[in-house]
Amino acid sequence: MLGAGVFAAFAPAAEAAGSGLLIGLAIAAVVAFCNATSSARLAALYPESGGTYVYARRRLGRFWGFQAGWSFVVGKTASCAAMALTFASYAAPGHTRLVGILAVVAITALNYRGVRKSAVVTRVIVALTLVTLAVVVAASVAGGTASTENLAGVDLGGVLQSAGLLFFAFAGYARIATLGEEVVDPRRTIPRAIPLALGIVLVVYLVVGVSALLAVGPDALAATAAPLRAVVEAGSWAALSPVVQVGAAVASLGALLALVLGVSRTILAMARERELPPSLAAVHPRYGVPYRAELAVAAVVIVLVATLDVRGAIGFSSFGVLTYYALTNASALRLRADEGRPPRWVCVLGLVGCVVLALTLPLPSVLGGLAVALVGAGVWWIRRERGRG
Repeated sequence: MLGAGVFAAFAPAAEAAGSGLLIGLAIAAVVAFCNATSSARLAALYPESGGTYVYARRRLGRFWGFQAGWSFVVGKTASCAAMALTFASYAAPGHTRLVGILAVVAITALNYRGVRKSAVVTRVIVALTLVTLAVVVAASVAGGTASTENLAGVDLGGVLQSAGLLFFAFAGYARIATLGEEVVDPRRTIPRAIPLALGIVLVVYLVVGVSALLAVGPDALAATAAPLRAVVEAGSWAALSPVVQVGAAVASLGALLALVLGVSRTILAMARERELPPSLAAVHPRYGVPYRAELAVAAVVIVLVATLDVRGAIGFSSFGVLTYYALTNASALRLRADEGRPPRWVCVLGLVGCVVLALTLPLPSVLGGLAVALVGAGVWWIRRERGRG
């Protein structure tokens, strides 16, 4: 969650709602809390790798399990494109698409050889991200441009859309649940870790969001694909802009490395269940990685980087991820009280919130997301009929 999202999501959110993005952030946090609660209860009951792909198969049926996995793959593949474009927007503005594609190629080459982001590297990236965000906040407050007048210009009509776009930046807590088999004492650890992580991130995002709005206002945030760099460059601390560029670039590459890794492994699991072409389950004899799945992900991401901008990638990703969490809440509703079911209002609010936020995203994202969901349903039906034959 403390990755590239915070460096990119404020721009489309500001375009949608102006300073009302702060209200959108609060709404996104409430929906994320409901999703996190449902995820935590399900992960404690089913401490298996796969997240909602597993939960929906167990509680809702194979079709909905497939749709959860499909939504995860689609949403996170779009997230990969957003990470690559965010990296390029900060590291090489003016050459965004080329540099973004080169980043995807480089990360895929690392993953192909079995290189993974270790816990130590993760801590370093998070620490660097927090230092970078601290520089942004300090530059916002002390740079000489901060004014409460910049908080004017709330567009209430776009608040829900801003919430859906900002939800993109919260989505990382699913990673805790998908690693259920690798967590010590998952029934105790996961339900505590998810809401704690969510709370910390919400505080960080609120501080950064308020500071950025005070410094430059929503119009300036909406006008760039690198909003936090624009915040620093607007004031007397502009000399520290390279710090933000480096921090955002490292955070984006770290997120991209983890995302390609996670998406390809989900494809591997679905291919092994014959819910995707079995050829995608091939594992490299030397490096031990699902190389065909990784290459397929890279090919799709490169196409998205070449055709979408950061805002389009974020919107498309948000639709897929919100669909995924809608199925998480639906699965949690099927739990019995003795299985640790969350309060029903939490599941219902999370389910309704995900659907509403998904449908209020920019129209191209909604139409594209619905089209891909229908394609997924068609794939599942065709494979089921072939299996019967």
